[in-house]
Amino acid sequence: MHIRKFDFDYSRRNFMEKTAKGILTAGVLTPLWPLIAHSADITKAYPDELLSIEGYTKGKIKTGDLITADNVELVKNLLDPVAYRQVKEMGRRIRIVASTRDVTRMYPHEYLEATLRNKGKAKLDQDGNVVTTDGKPWIGGNPFPEGTSANEVFANLTLCWGRHDNSVYAVRDWEIGPDGDVSYQYDFVWVEENTVARVGAGGPYLKGLEDKLRFQSVFFTSPADVKGTSYLNTWHYDQRKFPDLVGYLPAFKRVRKFPTNQRFEPLVAGMALYLSDAWAAGDPMLTWGNYKIVGRGPFLGAVSENWYGDHANWERPVHGGPKGQTFFETQMELCPEVIVVEAEPVGYSRAPVSKKRVWIDVRNMMYVAYVTYDRRGEIWKQFEPQYSLYEKGGARVLDGKNTAWSWTGVHCHDIQSNRMTRFVQAKTVAGGVSSGYNQAGLYEKYLTEQAMQRLGT
Repeated sequence: MHIRKFDFDYSRRNFMEKTAKGILTAGVLTPLWPLIAHSADITKAYPDELLSIEGYTKGKIKTGDLITADNVELVKNLLDPVAYRQVKEMGRRIRIVASTRDVTRMYPHEYLEATLRNKGKAKLDQDGNVVTTDGKPWIGGNPFPEGTSANEVFANLTLCWGRHDNSVYAVRDWEIGPDGDVSYQYDFVWVEENTVARVGAGGPYLKGLEDKLRFQSVFFTSPADVKGTSYLNTWHYDQRKFPDLVGYLPAFKRVRKFPTNQRFEPLVAGMALYLSDAWAAGDPMLTWGNYKIVGRGPFLGAVSENWYGDHANWERPVHGGPKGQTFFETQMELCPEVIVVEAEPVGYSRAPVSKKRVWIDVRNMMYVAYVTYDRRGEIWKQFEPQYSLYEKGGARVLDGKNTAWSWTGVHCHDIQSNRMTRFVQAKTVAGGVSSGYNQAGLYEKYLTEQAMQRLGT
């Protein structure tokens, strides 16, 4: 009898053993990051069962197939619990695409180059903040591509959300009520500017702002009753400090300061999205605590082939739910290895959230699913991002000299009220603002109190 060294359960046993022993080295057959540094091809790090859905399901599901209520049990362990319910009970469909083996397709080019160049130069200081080995603010890329603790893994999410030096996201949003109707439709713009950990030609820091981490604003451009509503977050580099939060509300006609620890409230009426939800790391990292790794293994993630550049305004078909409007058409692939991290909101005494659970793809250390739990320990909300290189057929978007990589759409589902916030990164939104990356002049245009006043009026 021939005994296979890497039988179907070998990977599962490997992941369980590494989780139990606290070993975080990514890869099953060989460490992942030396392969990425050499050729960017992950094939030799994993057995076949983790590199294709055919291998994982023994041919029962194939690339190109749809996951529906009829076959979702075959991949139940590869979905977060809310996504499973969406497919099983609410008519959601998910199309399977080939697993990405070339990790250059999972990063902005300059960010990956910085991750490789600066590997091994980061540490957590005595306060838990990320610094270089000589104690300076971080210099760009993922600080811990081979994280050795839950805090290090989560730091990769916190230090640079969008993985560009700056980003303008033109966002078209639909709010779906429990009856399946569109209750609100909003256009807004989300702007990010990192002040440290930059990877462009100007160096890692914006001069004089090394004590900050980022500026981030959001302003609404449609409909008329919320047009001008805007918020500005100024993040400190010290992750123990709350951001400074100011906003402009048209009814008050002035910029005012808001309590920054109230980060678990809708931005506007009907929306399930909170500031705390952004990138699964919307709060300073050290205002959460008790980080721990609770699992690892394969997972289905929407990490490729999700840009609809051939559609009007980059929007996409919808389906499912009571009126066929609840879910975006979405492509998912078998991610060979994710790390599952839990954390608790230790800095928020009145937080309605008791903990969050985040699934993080080890290939680029970006989250692929995020679930929050209420104070009773019941599942409350799911936040599911979709990503892609911005190229399809003859259409292509650049972030400078290279093809852009970014998020393309998001489901934010309050499973208790059954309200869905779903939005896309659109080409342009009301007000004439367009999506783009690594642009000059964003600070003066969007990221000051004067800009809030100007945008509001």
